[in-house]
Amino acid sequence: VDPTLNISTSSHGNEPEANDAYSNRLEMNQFVLYAERLPDSVQRDRIDWGYHLTALIGTDYRFTMAKGYFSGQLLNQHRQYGFDPALEYIDLYVPQIAAGMNLRVGRFISVPGIEAQLAPNNYIFSHSLLYAIDPFTDTGLLATIKLSDQWLVQFGITGGHDVALWTPDAKPSGTACLSYTAATVNDNFYLCANGINDARYAYNNLQQYDATWYHKFSKTVHMATEAWYMYERDVPAIAGAIRPETGANAAYCLAGEQRCTAPEYALVNFLQKQLSLHDFVSFRCDFLNDKKGQRTGYPTRYSENTISWSHWIGTTLQIRPELRFERAWDRKAYDGGRQHNQLTAASDLIFHF
Repeated sequence: VDPTLNISTSSHGNEPEANDAYSNRLEMNQFVLYAERLPDSVQRDRIDWGYHLTALIGTDYRFTMAKGYFSGQLLNQHRQYGFDPALEYIDLYVPQIAAGMNLRVGRFISVPGIEAQLAPNNYIFSHSLLYAIDPFTDTGLLATIKLSDQWLVQFGITGGHDVALWTPDAKPSGTACLSYTAATVNDNFYLCANGINDARYAYNNLQQYDATWYHKFSKTVHMATEAWYMYERDVPAIAGAIRPETGANAAYCLAGEQRCTAPEYALVNFLQKQLSLHDFVSFRCDFLNDKKGQRTGYPTRYSENTISWSHWIGTTLQIRPELRFERAWDRKAYDGGRQHNQLTAASDLIFHF
C-alpha cells in the first residue's frame, strides 16, 4: 500500500514527472497484491519453475498500463484511478543449459534500467525523467543465460513495448542484453538493445539502446548510472494532416514534413549512502533531451535533481520524503506549458504486508 502527498509550484499537474502526476494532492498511488513462486536458481540439480502475478490499483496504473490490457480506462475514459494486471508471467529454470538458464514467458518489466514500476523496487519515491518516458512492460518471452560468475546474456522476442499481443500495434521485436560483473563484485555493466523492429510509428514502438553501470564505493556507499538513446520512425507531425494514434504523441517535425523520425536521449545517476540499518539517503541527477517532443509533448532539454531520505519503521513501514527541482531549458514545459521550472516536496509511505 503506497499513499503519497506532494506540494508543488505547479497547479495544473506535475508532468512530465512520473508517479506523482497530480499536483498538491494526497493520492493512493499504488495498492498492489502479489502472488508468486520463485524458482530455485541456486541449485544445479533439477529443473524448477515459478510464476508471478501482480494486481495494481491506484493513480499509477497510467504508468504501468499497456494497450490491450484494460487500457480503455486511460485511453478512452481518462480515469484518475484505475486497475492494471501489471505483471503476469511464468519462469522455467533449466540448470543444465550453460551455468543456468531462466526462461520467462508472459508480461514482464521491460528489462533495462535502474527503476521499476512498483514502489518498493526503487530508491526514491518519484521517478527520473529518463524512466518516465521509456518502455514499462513487454509481453513475450525472455531467456536469461548465465555463462559464468562474471558474464550473463539475455535474448528475447516480444510484441513490442506496452502493447498486448492481440493489438494491431504488436509486432515481433527483439531484445538482446549483455551483463558483466567484475570479480571484485564492485562493478556491473549492463548493455541492452530492447524492442528492436522496423521502428515505424505505433503505440510506444520505441527502439531503445540502454547502458547501465553500478559501482560500489564501500559497504555503505554505491551509485547507479544509466543512459539510453531511443527513437521512432514515421511519427506524424503535430501540425500535419495525419492524425496520431490515441495515447501516442505526434512530433514537432520540420515545416512541410508530414512524418519524421523522433529521437530522444537521457542520462541519470543515483548516489546512495546508508546511514543505519533503517536509513539511507539518495541523490539523483537527471538529463533528458526530447528532441522532437514526441515523448513529453514539448521539444526541449530537461534537467532534474532530487534529494531523498528513506526510513524504515520496524519491518513493515517505509517513508521516503524528497525535495525535487527540475527545469525545461528551451521552452516552458511545466504546469501545462506555463513554467520553465518546477519544485516539489513530496513523500510516500509504503506499508509492506
